[in-house]
Amino acid sequence: MDILALQDISKTYGSLHALQHINLQVKQGEWLAIMGPSGSGKTTMMNIIGCMDKPSSGQVILDGVRISKESAKNLTALRRDKIGLIFQQFHLVQYLSALENVMVAQYYHSMPDEREALEALERVGLKDRAKHLPGQLSGGEQQRVCIARALINYPALILADEPTGNLDEANEQIVIGIFKQLHAAGSTIIVVTHDPEVAADAQRTVILEHGRISRIVQNTQG
Repeated sequence: MDILALQDISKTYGSLHALQHINLQVKQGEWLAIMGPSGSGKTTMMNIIGCMDKPSSGQVILDGVRISKESAKNLTALRRDKIGLIFQQFHLVQYLSALENVMVAQYYHSMPDEREALEALERVGLKDRAKHLPGQLSGGEQQRVCIARALINYPALILADEPTGNLDEANEQIVIGIFKQLHAAGSTIIVVTHDPEVAADAQRTVILEHGRISRIVQNTQG
């Protein structure tokens, strides 16, 4: 079953063709990587998949919902309900503890539940750091809080933008290890990355060039 389908998606900004005739299906439980040089369309594609932007033409179907023509208000609700976003820059609230940062995501979705938030932190190995502020955590720990926050509402799709871009090698391996556990448990994951080693752990890698899919690689490792 496809959790995501992009059907002849194009996106233009004035005379700039950011994406051109993109066709892609992602199966439920699949781990997909998106790669390409700067300006290839990775960010635009991520924004469309993540309900942060709409295509100029074509259809996007996410978990059975045609999102291409939805209003901005409905896109916000879809992003909240169906997508777990993980950012390179973390975007944690600096005056809130790790636990409170996770609970913020619950607040916008349903009701905060401290027990569930603690369980999410435990899944990423940070239960003992629950009361620490972001400034008291390492970059790797902050990224793991970001992952816990993305998982708390049981999203249909986990969408990660350069999740290891700001991490050293040791913390990169910890984060990739968490993704492997999530994938093994059945999560659908899309990772936008410039790192071939990160992409190699996915099942497929989509290579973008000049706003088009130049090729799709079936990874032997993923």
